Amino acid sequence: MKWLLSQFIAAAMAILLPTSSSASSLKSINMCVFDMLGQNGPTHQILKRYKMEAIKWGAAIEFKSYTDERLAAEAFNSGVCDLVNLPDIRARNYNHFTGSLNAIGAIPTYQHIKIILQTLSTPKAAKYMRQDEYEIVSISPTGGLFTFVRDRNWDTPEKLAGKKITLLDNAPESQYLIKQTGMTPVSSTIANALQKFNNHSVDITGAPAIAYEPMELYKGLEPNGGIISWPLLQTTAQIVARWQNLPEGFGQKSREFTQSGIKDGIENIEKIEQAIPSKYWIGIPNERKDQWSETFRQNRIALKDQGVYHSKALTLFRKVRCKITPEMAECTAPDRE
Repeated sequence: MKWLLSQFIAAAMAILLPTSSSASSLKSINMCVFDMLGQNGPTHQILKRYKMEAIKWGAAIEFKSYTDERLAAEAFNSGVCDLVNLPDIRARNYNHFTGSLNAIGAIPTYQHIKIILQTLSTPKAAKYMRQDEYEIVSISPTGGLFTFVRDRNWDTPEKLAGKKITLLDNAPESQYLIKQTGMTPVSSTIANALQKFNNHSVDITGAPAIAYEPMELYKGLEPNGGIISWPLLQTTAQIVARWQNLPEGFGQKSREFTQSGIKDGIENIEKIEQAIPSKYWIGIPNERKDQWSETFRQNRIALKDQGVYHSKALTLFRKVRCKITPEMAECTAPDRE
């Protein structure tokens, strides 16, 4: 599992490509680096390239390594570091807007997220990247979160009622959807959720494609399981900064740099998904997509009203969905996001 989590974050951070540079006057910045495998792990090695690029932005970054994202976040909170890389489920604590990127059903495909992340990397969106003393200086896609089911006939919300599903902490969208569809939650951690699916302790779990091979999820899928091909949500890795302690313009330059590699990053994610045997994928007809879309939409509206999702973020996502598929019912709904 440690290998999986490290590879998952590394898949996102790998789009940060290096270039050499130098500067006569650099500001010293500490970065809490989360990598489950420590200083020799893939995320740590990739962020060394980010460190090289940051020289051009006026920063000399020094690393402090952590193998637990909770400890990395705590060190960042206490002022040990002014930068930290985190999976979005942790990073959402620092920014309401970017914390809405994994709103359930809000970003259906990589075409959607490519447009959205390009938009968020522009100077016009910079004001949404800051919240209080924090700024999101990098957002990288890490793949869609797919629904793994033990019975491939469970392909509508109604058919999921009563089924046992893994539930992670800090995931209010999952809690609401589980309640809405009548599923039975089973409290789980990232470390054991997929193990529970493999040993059939639960009927349903969510995972990105990168988990399939190393976690041997085909064991949980046999004999009649499948993967619903429409992702529940998009996952990202984010770098959080204490912006007042960074050189002027650091955040915008960092976001633009990250954006330049997103196309290659998404192509790598798609290759991993394509390597999964086709027999496991469960296609969703358009009429069922409409059913899922409405379930997801009502979920988002409710969580927006509860303050979980940022209303302007949801509006941006809806505009992108309707730009790509303008015939969807939600595009003209009176309560559209």
